Amino acid sequence: MVFSYNWLQSFFQKKLPRPEKLAELLTMYSFEVSEVKKTSNDFVLDIDVLPNRASDCFSHLGIARECGILLNSKFQIPNSELVEDKNLKVKDFVSVEVKNKMACPRYTARIVTDVKIGPSPKWIRERLKVCGLRPINNIVDIANYVMLETGQPLHAFDGDKIEGKRIIVRFAKNREKIITLDEEKYDLNENILVIADAKKPVAIAGIKGGKIPEIDKKTKVVILESANFNPRIIRRGSKKLDLKTDASWRFEHGISPNLTEIAINRAAYLIQKIANARAAKGIIDFYPKKVLPKRVRLDLDYAERLLGVKIPAAEIKNILKGLNFQLIDFRNQSMMVKVPTRRLDISLPEDLIEEIGRIYGYQKIKAAFPTVTLIPPKRNINLFWEEMTKNILKEAGFTEVYNYSFISENDAKVFGWHSQAIIELENPLSKEQKYLRPSLVPNLLKNVQKNQNYYDEIKIFELGKIFEKPKKEKRILAGILTGDMFYQTKGVIDLLLNKLGISDVYYKEFKLTNEEIKKNWWYPKKSADIIINGERIGFLGEVTSKILAEFKINLKVVYFAVRFDELSKFVSEETIYQPISRFPAAVRDLAVLVPRGTKVVEVLNKINTLGGSLIRDVDLFDIYEGEELPRGKKNLAFHLIYQAEGRTLKSEEIDEIHQKIIKALEKNPNWQVRK
Repeated sequence: MVFSYNWLQSFFQKKLPRPEKLAELLTMYSFEVSEVKKTSNDFVLDIDVLPNRASDCFSHLGIARECGILLNSKFQIPNSELVEDKNLKVKDFVSVEVKNKMACPRYTARIVTDVKIGPSPKWIRERLKVCGLRPINNIVDIANYVMLETGQPLHAFDGDKIEGKRIIVRFAKNREKIITLDEEKYDLNENILVIADAKKPVAIAGIKGGKIPEIDKKTKVVILESANFNPRIIRRGSKKLDLKTDASWRFEHGISPNLTEIAINRAAYLIQKIANARAAKGIIDFYPKKVLPKRVRLDLDYAERLLGVKIPAAEIKNILKGLNFQLIDFRNQSMMVKVPTRRLDISLPEDLIEEIGRIYGYQKIKAAFPTVTLIPPKRNINLFWEEMTKNILKEAGFTEVYNYSFISENDAKVFGWHSQAIIELENPLSKEQKYLRPSLVPNLLKNVQKNQNYYDEIKIFELGKIFEKPKKEKRILAGILTGDMFYQTKGVIDLLLNKLGISDVYYKEFKLTNEEIKKNWWYPKKSADIIINGERIGFLGEVTSKILAEFKINLKVVYFAVRFDELSKFVSEETIYQPISRFPAAVRDLAVLVPRGTKVVEVLNKINTLGGSLIRDVDLFDIYEGEELPRGKKNLAFHLIYQAEGRTLKSEEIDEIHQKIIKALEKNPNWQVRK
């Protein structure tokens, strides 16, 4: 917004600093001055007034107040002492009715008569031109001049052109029309506030005047309007009509209602002085709810803590008084501050402290690091185990994937999920995302399908949520390995659970229900439940060729899934470290022929029990079922690792324990140790 340097100087008897220095001062303490430009006998200051200061600084008077406090110089309020003609009454010329006090909190009107229309004095014309306004005639120019001076928009009507001598502030009727001063035609509606006479709109409230009651050479009676309008309504009307003016710009940002009377008296005074007019006695003032100055209590200790510097109380008082704030009830390092109504931006103690800080000078406040206490965040145990699980699987050669939480109608059909049993989205993004997923397996299989042509071996996992009716969410850890990897998958699960501190783990043959057999998801002989502390916690199994064919996968796929929320109950950070023996280990192989229904864990338990502490580890390295074996039999092959902690085992000692294990195994008539 542009301001005249000579106009600002007119408020002071003392000489202002030269324009460039004044610009530096305002930039340092108030608002940035983007440009200083000489024009004729004046200078133009282009000042970027902040939006929160529009209420008091979209005017020369407001900027002059800022200069006064910064220069510690008194400025003069312009004269507004008009002489009223006792023989003329305002009510004889016009009446005012405001239909909506929310839309128009205050409406002030004055009457000046016997005006002599002509050009404005040179000093008014020059100041208007500097600020970018075109001089028209003395009455219109004075209205514009007072707006630039005080920040309050005004409008002048030809009183003889107002039908019924009535001014009505109301919302427009639908399809009403108006032709504005620039002869543009606008269609109005019920959301646009207008100033109307007894028959028609004569102005768009707060935005632009109408053509019909404009001031011309024949005008004798002038109705001066100085009103306050709701910023939201003016903004809405301006946007609807695509019409921005100096007046609408000020009303949109908000103005104090108490400014209307000050501005209208100043305008009437200038008209009386310049146009030789007579001012009617009295004023029409619709002001149902008076706005009073706000009171804000300021704590000086709090101001010191917030600014980081102790400013003497006497200096704080001088700053606030220089800003025209009234100080009352000063006691115990606090004071009550009465804020002028023009300062709409001040409502909190922090607002006052900001004013004190900027006038004192932020450059005077030394930079210092804040003293704060750093409190570490509370440990998220769920996130800890989640990250540990992911790291274990990544170290085992797996790649983590992130899939959408949705499946398609075709996915549901492949796995036999009825639409009543799964959750359908009301507004799916596509057909491929129609349902919330009840399992992680469909999307993991799609990952395999897309990558099978690029990798010989695929090892992926996902930790995500599945959704069950009515409104249940479960976190599931699921993974896939490609190839003939059923037992390797079991080894991965053993590794994972062992590193999570879980020891009581065994696998139980997965008993397929009739429905599951019908769905044909898993091979019965290559699927197992994962049991921890006697509780079923997960599952692993090889996916059937039927399912793989639906996803166009030409590799064998083994899938595992663990209910992660339940797994978290068994995890432990406690680790028992065992020293590595410095003595050599001996490995012996053992093959046992057992019935096909025999569980591997049964044989392992026997071996570990008989071997005792000298059995360091037992590894199952082969399971064989073939034509060479008797019908209904399978061969289990183990590596037995013998090692003592404090000595080297002798060969005779190892042979003795090994034979003891063989004899114990052969006591079962259905088991045969192969030699």
